Amino acid sequence: MQLGMIGLGRMGANMARRLIRGGYPCVVYDRDSRAVSGLVKEGAAGAASLEQLVAQLTPPPPRTIWIMVPAGAVDGIVADLAPRLAKHDVVIDGGNSFYGDAVRRARQLEAQGIQFLDVGTSGGVHGLERGYCLMIGGPAAVVQRLDPIFRTLAPGRESAAATAGRAKAGTAEAGYLHCGPAGAGHFVKMVHNGIEYGLMAAYAEGFNILRHSKYALDLPDVAEVWRRGSVVSSWLLDLAARALARQPDLAKFSGEVSDSGEGRWTIQTAIEAGVPAPVLSAALYERFTSRGEGDFAAKLLSALRFEFGGHEEA
Repeated sequence: MQLGMIGLGRMGANMARRLIRGGYPCVVYDRDSRAVSGLVKEGAAGAASLEQLVAQLTPPPPRTIWIMVPAGAVDGIVADLAPRLAKHDVVIDGGNSFYGDAVRRARQLEAQGIQFLDVGTSGGVHGLERGYCLMIGGPAAVVQRLDPIFRTLAPGRESAAATAGRAKAGTAEAGYLHCGPAGAGHFVKMVHNGIEYGLMAAYAEGFNILRHSKYALDLPDVAEVWRRGSVVSSWLLDLAARALARQPDLAKFSGEVSDSGEGRWTIQTAIEAGVPAPVLSAALYERFTSRGEGDFAAKLLSALRFEFGGHEEA
């Protein structure tokens, strides 16, 4: 089974590598020709354009093309690809797109006889070795046919111990799941990223309290002991421990934290559903604050204290 990969950034390139290592040939394309040539040296077939990529995919259809680009670039690529594809070909959006856009794209492509899957992909820069958690939306028959691809990209059953008392067996234990029809994969990934915001903020706030305590605490040691037997142990804590071990004061980081959309979409969806999400909302707002977007509000607070009480800034 052959696959086309569009977008060779921090995740797309490693996903292609993992597939190639698993025995699945890939035709790769990126606007950066250096990224393409790098993967060609590792066994991929390179393409200098979308047209070349489609032409190099072995006929007959169905052919499969996986897109790993920022959400704002997906529509342009799909519009360029669609006229070059044939009935039953499959387009996969594995980036962090809004789930409503996945539903729209699925309908548009279905009208042309082209299948569409939205695959929320988690694993970051470590996915090449650890594997990728995949949350899949789209037609069940297509998902089943591409099962070998998903199974190769996913971490596998050995990545985590079986859940005690869980009787149901399926692909979730291997690290990939067909969540439902179009949009379901990106919906689950959207909430996943909203939770990620909250977990990261909780660790950050906790370690900040430790750092400002009256005790001379060794933060790398605290992170290390929490990794062992603690109820707050997690892969994120492992990463925090590694960062603190490298540089306990984190001096090389500015503290400005970006948000790529999923946190906002999660909160918007919670509001539409009338579901409370105070922790996730606070985590999103904290990212705004980290970029200085609350500075004027803080200045106005200071000004008001001066106006009504003559309080000078400390």
